[in-house]
Amino acid sequence: MNSVIRGTGYVLVHTPDMVLQNGTTQTTERVVNPGSEYLKNLPRHIRSYEEAVAYWPNQVYIGNGHPEELRNVPFPYFETPKAGAERYGRYGELMPQDEFLLLVQAGDVFDVVKLEAAFVTATRKRFTADPIITADIAARVSDGVALSEIQDYVDNEDAEPLFNGGKLVGCVKRAHDIDVNLSSHVMHENLMSKASSVLALLYAVRNSGIDKAEIEYVIDCAEESCGDMNQRGGGNFAKAAAEIAGLGNASGADVRGFCAAPAHALITAASLVKAGAYKTVAVTAGGCTAKLGMNGKDHVKKGCPVLEDCLGGFAVIISANDGVSPEINLDIIGRHTVGTGSSPQAVITSLVAEPLERGGFKIPDIDKFSPEMQNADITKPAGAGDVPMANYKMIGALAVKRGELERKDLAEFTEKHGLVGWAPTQGHIPSGVPAIGFACDDILAGKLKRIMIIGKGSLFLGRMTDLFDGVSFIIQPNSGKEESDTVSEEQVRALLAKAMRDFARNLMAEETAE
Repeated sequence: MNSVIRGTGYVLVHTPDMVLQNGTTQTTERVVNPGSEYLKNLPRHIRSYEEAVAYWPNQVYIGNGHPEELRNVPFPYFETPKAGAERYGRYGELMPQDEFLLLVQAGDVFDVVKLEAAFVTATRKRFTADPIITADIAARVSDGVALSEIQDYVDNEDAEPLFNGGKLVGCVKRAHDIDVNLSSHVMHENLMSKASSVLALLYAVRNSGIDKAEIEYVIDCAEESCGDMNQRGGGNFAKAAAEIAGLGNASGADVRGFCAAPAHALITAASLVKAGAYKTVAVTAGGCTAKLGMNGKDHVKKGCPVLEDCLGGFAVIISANDGVSPEINLDIIGRHTVGTGSSPQAVITSLVAEPLERGGFKIPDIDKFSPEMQNADITKPAGAGDVPMANYKMIGALAVKRGELERKDLAEFTEKHGLVGWAPTQGHIPSGVPAIGFACDDILAGKLKRIMIIGKGSLFLGRMTDLFDGVSFIIQPNSGKEESDTVSEEQVRALLAKAMRDFARNLMAEETAE
């Protein structure tokens, strides 16, 4: 039987100071053009926490709205705050930066994160009041140190400063004197990814209703990679996050594949569970500080707020079939192979048309497609257009070419089978997976029968190959009852054996009667 999705977690962390200090667009600008008008104007385009919470796409991401509701929100979305917006949502929360820094420190096991004592005192009560933060995690937060000690680390030991509201409140120390892979910059990136992954895991476990001890394996699929000079990407984020989240019965490993990694990881998790290697597997990913304010120059130039001001995280719990939860159909897997080619038509054919054809379906048989779900509020000012819509047009055009859709129905197809993008541009986060929470809810409610999750990735970014990448899979209603009504091979063999025995007995009875 197919593996099922038991629960999901989706979290955001508002990190305005990290936009200024850690996003690569800004760090590069400070090196190349430190006196630029962009850097001077940027602080005026940074949103407050309240503005980030009230932002429609953020509310949708954490489950306080449905993607379909975005169709009725005037564009650009940032001009229409969501009434009654809340920090906590169905799937997770939007955590403020100050509390997140305490979570980062709680997850630090090598004493490289230092926070000012006064900052810890001012923030601790709110942090521990968060209902998802366990007592064990809260107890890991230290009392902090003097600001002078932090300043000394920053000034003399190349520590990465941590700011809140423009004020120095902590730092991340380097973990080695000469190893660039353990520099303060890399440690900062990795610790932020780890902490946001922990937050997502906590929500996914809560939302699935399972005990933490049930999780036997964790797969991390974020874009960061940890290691030292002898193994730069050795890992293991998965086990590191599982430790802090309290998943004491879990092992784990990392899966990397740029933006396609979450889809790869979910297929891997579903396969491990279906094979019986593990009963319950968590797939998780934290955020990417490098991508904060990635399109900031275009946003500032066009008078928009800097919308890439949040780290994103998600987690999905996969388990053995319970007869109720939505399934991942492992019989219909799309693959962009080495020989596929990188043209848009070749990519969509390999990820959508070919697997559906093997499964006996046509493109319009899928209720919804979830490819790259980037928020157009972010991508349009940067000149990238509406990314989800571009994907839906390609899928629809392919359906027309294959004779599965009338040309006159193409415009309707994009709305009927598409979703409006709402995901933050955190690299791996938008690639298909933001729709899983809504998909499972809608399938359980009988609103959807099939949704295809499409993960796509740019392998050429690593300069190892110029190939494209991608995989896809289908989520569908649970077929446990249907499968239980069918006859297994063992049952067939047993029935045949019984029939042979009955035949032999009848034959003997007839011979005796004669």
